[in-house]
Amino acid sequence: MTDRTTATATAQHRVYVDKQSPRAYQAMLATAEAVRATAADAGLDRRLVELVNLRVSQINGCAYCLHLHTRAAIQAGETTQRLGVLAAWRDTELFTPQERAALGLAEATTSPADAALQEDAYAVAREVLTDDQLSAVIWVAVAINAFNRVSILSKHPVRAVPGR
Repeated sequence: MTDRTTATATAQHRVYVDKQSPRAYQAMLATAEAVRATAADAGLDRRLVELVNLRVSQINGCAYCLHLHTRAAIQAGETTQRLGVLAAWRDTELFTPQERAALGLAEATTSPADAALQEDAYAVAREVLTDDQLSAVIWVAVAINAFNRVSILSKHPVRAVPGR
């Protein structure tokens, strides 16, 4: 059996943990809804929330969440130019100081083992974000990290959208 055949056979036998344990998944969905409300209450624009969701999903390599949140970002008014350079946001001038602070904090939340990155990102965020916004960004990153793990380990498929 080739590696590709083994991978295909393994993917066919994956348990979709969201379907297998619906009560736990419903709790995650309720948490995600509370996090969205927290972000909105903190004054964070929906586009910024989707940028955080996308950047974390890029880091984690979650194809399903990238697919889902790219559509959500576009629906929220995000541009394809900014989406295209999101992985290299530090190297552009396309993101506001608030967005840059949120993206840095989201990256630090996603890679907590890098203490220096975490401290630097937190310090930048403290200068630009309110306490409520800082807390909301961390919650957004925590929530999407959890959904990334569910989708990655379940191997949720990404199918082509007809006409696109």
